[in-house]
Amino acid sequence: MIARNPSLTDQVKAHLKERIHAGAFDEGRIPSETVLAAELGVSRTTIRDALSRLEHEGTIYRRQGAGTFVNPPGLRIRSRLEEMWSYEDVLRAHGFTPSVRILGIDTLPADASVADDLSIPVGASVIVMEKLFLEDAEPVALARNVIPAGLLRGEPADHAEEPVFAYLEAHCDRRLAYYLSEIVPVVLGGVQAARLGVVDGTAAISFEEVGFDQDNEPVVRATSIFRDDLLRFRLIRRKTGT
Repeated sequence: MIARNPSLTDQVKAHLKERIHAGAFDEGRIPSETVLAAELGVSRTTIRDALSRLEHEGTIYRRQGAGTFVNPPGLRIRSRLEEMWSYEDVLRAHGFTPSVRILGIDTLPADASVADDLSIPVGASVIVMEKLFLEDAEPVALARNVIPAGLLRGEPADHAEEPVFAYLEAHCDRRLAYYLSEIVPVVLGGVQAARLGVVDGTAAISFEEVGFDQDNEPVVRATSIFRDDLLRFRLIRRKTGT
């Protein structure tokens, strides 16, 4: 049985997805809504909503008159680009055992670009956190988060190893609602290449993002660089309309 809570649909979705990845459904056929509802002790509406979300992300598909089935190509998507996740979770989803190393925490004046993204005055103090995410001793991802210093309660280094959305909620009383993201190809060199353990000139993927809180205010500017040889992102694109 699954305990009821405000995120029951998400909990059911996660439970079904775990079973799907474990190959628990014979011949990839998903049981009916009625069977699943009785098995998990939830309503058919909750099951229907959870299945709809799994269908939308490509994990399952429906065949008219035949039922609902696991979608093998969809299982190759380990991290969904439209969702927020911690990089530890991304690495685990790719079969890695992650660790995080804090490279630096500094208080600096905001330049014009940072000030514009975060809607703060040029020269206002910001906290700059740099982290390296590793699989054992192998660097995989490099992250740089910039947060307005005025949002922070306590010392910047307190629990800095937390994912940035958890850090903002715990130490700034801000809930990260969404990111505005750009995916940018980059060529690594200098300090970045050294930190990621690659030679100068190595190609990589970078996420350039501004995170907004529950009041639609910008609260973090984030840059994340991923080693293209170790980590790949996939998505399903659909034709819209008829």
